[in-house]
Amino acid sequence: MKLLIATGNSNKAGEIIKILPDLNVTYLTLRDFPDVKIPEETGKTLQENAILKAQSACKQSRIASLADDSGLEVDFLNNAPGVYSARYAGENCSYLDNNEKLLRELKNVPLPERGAQFVCVTVVYFPDGKMIMEKGILRGKIVLKPRGINGFGYDPLFQPNGLSKTLAELTAEEKNSISHRFLAVKKIIPALKKAVSLW
Repeated sequence: MKLLIATGNSNKAGEIIKILPDLNVTYLTLRDFPDVKIPEETGKTLQENAILKAQSACKQSRIASLADDSGLEVDFLNNAPGVYSARYAGENCSYLDNNEKLLRELKNVPLPERGAQFVCVTVVYFPDGKMIMEKGILRGKIVLKPRGINGFGYDPLFQPNGLSKTLAELTAEEKNSISHRFLAVKKIIPALKKAVSLW
């Protein structure tokens, strides 16, 4: 069985492949399918976007496709940026742009009121129209200034509950053992194993 990791974000694709176990599955990325185009994220929820991307990639590649959509939800900001996390500071913005905007929005907000969570919805869409979907949530808080050089996105600003380090201060292995993406992908594995056995 082949499974396409349908994301244009090489960091995300690498994380997902590291989390997935050896299931006698060949994991492929968009580098293997240069003609597959991931559609614009027009959904109003993470779930809608994940389904949209997985379904589109599956129909174009004709193999099972895994896609996810993830976002940062900040309590003080009524769960913003949420589904707009990747483009919080505007279209074609950088990770740094998003981080700087978030810090501006939380200026003068004390640490105890900076609760937040990373949410990931992961979908595997199969050529026969069947679908697997799971959600992972990692609670934490937004620190006062960026810390760490690892990871990507909002990782330098997000400190998981129970840890003294931000995600960007963790090694890739440490992050992949607790992240919202890890939690969502882990939930999918039993159903994926079953699908592989039937394929």
